[in-house]
Amino acid sequence: MRNETTAAIFTHISSFSIFIGIPFGNLIGPLVLWLIFRKQSELADENGKEAVNFQISIMIYFIISAILCLILIGFLLLLAVCIVWFIFVIIATVQASEGKVYRYPLTIRFIK
Repeated sequence: MRNETTAAIFTHISSFSIFIGIPFGNLIGPLVLWLIFRKQSELADENGKEAVNFQISIMIYFIISAILCLILIGFLLLLAVCIVWFIFVIIATVQASEGKVYRYPLTIRFIK
């Protein structure tokens, strides 16, 4: 039980690896950990799918916001996307530490 919870926690929190200079670390971290742990536990598999789907969705929202910077509204959207991303990853990490699967809102479900 403890190992699967730890795997679920690290799957979410690994998206912060972008802050230590890993390009696309917000997507690569969760993706790699999900691929490693998905067959070991259902909790890690579900949390991993959610984390990867959310990170892909956030990247799409970020790109759209960056394009909209040409008409100035994008700057506010970029700020909003960054704040939402940070808060939702923290919430998901806390939920995973309690052995739950957090369903990120505003997520496009690419991986089912």
